[in-house]
Amino acid sequence: MISPHFSSANVADMHEGRILAASQNGAYVIRFEGDVRLTLCTTIDDYFDKMFDDPAFASVWVDLCSAEGLDSTTLGLLAKLALTVKERFGFQPAIYSCDPGINRLIRSMGFQRLFDVREEVCGNPEEIAAIPVVEGSELAVKDKVIEAHKALMELNPVNRARFKDLLTALERG
Repeated sequence: MISPHFSSANVADMHEGRILAASQNGAYVIRFEGDVRLTLCTTIDDYFDKMFDDPAFASVWVDLCSAEGLDSTTLGLLAKLALTVKERFGFQPAIYSCDPGINRLIRSMGFQRLFDVREEVCGNPEEIAAIPVVEGSELAVKDKVIEAHKALMELNPVNRARFKDLLTALERG
């Protein structure tokens, strides 16, 4: 299964991706580090579900300042996060990005419609820790990839055209 990869760094120089998070009194910070790909989609989606199940949930910031690359599945899961926050809680989450290439990427996907985009460093929570990796079955990962790309396709006509063939292939396979 292939998911287009977007990055501002040379692939040879990238570090394996990981997700860190911190929360206090319902305020969440989620940090993406390194090259974040579909291999982490189950981890990301499970964490989002746990966050939304927190009765104290009040806010979420996404910190991309340490991200080196984000594939389209990761971007789609972020779009899903923002759409869910808006629908269930009535606000736009903030997304922080310091890298000009990633800034262009998230804007090209239409994220300025979903997030309060801040091209600056996010505050560093004291208790941030890596989220344990959750392995998903091949079918579960495929379903998350399809769901993520559908979320991206809803954002604008360019994304619809960009991911139409991939989505068709995934849904057939």
